[in-house]
Amino acid sequence: MMSDRGCTHLDAIESIKQPQRRECEECVKIGAYWVHLRTCQTCGVTLCCDSSPNHHATKHARASGHPVIASAQPAERWLYCYPDDAFAEY
Repeated sequence: MMSDRGCTHLDAIESIKQPQRRECEECVKIGAYWVHLRTCQTCGVTLCCDSSPNHHATKHARASGHPVIASAQPAERWLYCYPDDAFAEY
């Protein structure tokens, strides 16, 4: 995987983790809703995006140190690195 900005986190991704289910695991626990979903490329958890009220994917990245997410939306094929604020399409 090559990023256009030279991000080592994105460059380290060898295969894309796909969502196991199309729901935010944390929103389900609290009965909240989400807008879009993102899948952590370190542990595979699928959580809600920053357009969602609870920002679970970003909270997970900050708490865990897991740097890269992939869009879990069916028609989207991109990765995002939080530390480097870098995108890559795949």
